Amino acid sequence: MNSGVFYDPLKSYEDNYVQGPFVDFTNKKEIRDPLAPPQFNYLGQKVNLPFGIPAGPLLNSNYIKAAFNNGYDIAVYKTVRSESYPSHPFPNVLGVHIEGDLTLERAKEPILADTNYTKPISITNSFGVPSKDPSVWQEDVQKAMTYVGEGQVLVLSFMGTVKKNQTEKEFISDFVLAAQLAHETGALILEGNLSCPNIGNEGLVCYNLNITRRIVNAVREKIGSTPLIWKVGYYESDVQLSELAKIAHETNSSLSVINTMPGIIIDSHGKQALPGSPARLRSGVCGASIKWAGIDMVKRLHNIRMLKGYNFTIDGVGGVISPEDYFDYKDAGADGVFSATGAMWNVNLAHEIKQEVKKGTR
Repeated sequence: MNSGVFYDPLKSYEDNYVQGPFVDFTNKKEIRDPLAPPQFNYLGQKVNLPFGIPAGPLLNSNYIKAAFNNGYDIAVYKTVRSESYPSHPFPNVLGVHIEGDLTLERAKEPILADTNYTKPISITNSFGVPSKDPSVWQEDVQKAMTYVGEGQVLVLSFMGTVKKNQTEKEFISDFVLAAQLAHETGALILEGNLSCPNIGNEGLVCYNLNITRRIVNAVREKIGSTPLIWKVGYYESDVQLSELAKIAHETNSSLSVINTMPGIIIDSHGKQALPGSPARLRSGVCGASIKWAGIDMVKRLHNIRMLKGYNFTIDGVGGVISPEDYFDYKDAGADGVFSATGAMWNVNLAHEIKQEVKKGTR
């Protein structure tokens, strides 16, 4: 057992789903600790603090409840699909060992991964975005919503499923179906994941701006005025990023940046560290080493927003390990800030940030 880690990386995804969350995350008394009354606006909802846990670690309603009870005021329910989908083989979470930042140049070289989770914490996570059947997750999401306290909000993440010999139209239709099923739960805010599914040889969906626009438009038409966030990866191109910002503005959508940075993940023998498909040689890295990328994306999007007069909301994600990281994202222009890896290894992070906010020194 990893003391203090609410998702146990030494257990399978299914074991974590059934048995978790673990240790301190469930043993603590409620420390919602509102900065009462809720004073921050987050996509139309008043929250105690625009800080939470993004899609990924919160597998079901038990995790959502624990997140709220530990003061994370925005909790994102792990990404769901229009049908059941299996997890990648165990292990799914390994510690990665990178000195400093995982820059674009450094990401071209292999990265050592093992079960040593050392500070400053960076990990690779490789799940394949598993999902229960809608009949299961719709009911569980509604249960999760009963745990929302004053100044808190649940966000439901969804995505389309790539299938063999699938047309673009079929993929977009499945994305819309997943959005519709998510909308049916009554969740007040939805988040579409454009940063995981791969399409052909083009990489992440978010890097194909033609398909991205078609998905975003189709989903917006289906769900109406419900607040909608789109999670994306890191964009090197300012031209592409500007086009993404335009899409967000024109569809009254928000942007969440970033998911992970891809890396070549090997073991101590130089072999693929994650078993199964050769595609798992490249896996997303998150944690301290990718903070630079999240901050960079927030700054660039904020600059575009100011220059163009756009009104989309920006969520900053990546490498939020300490209260200082929260303030760095806010200073960069983030409206909301989220921590996955940092919260997993320090369940008190939300409380620590709120204590610093109360001091009023930043």
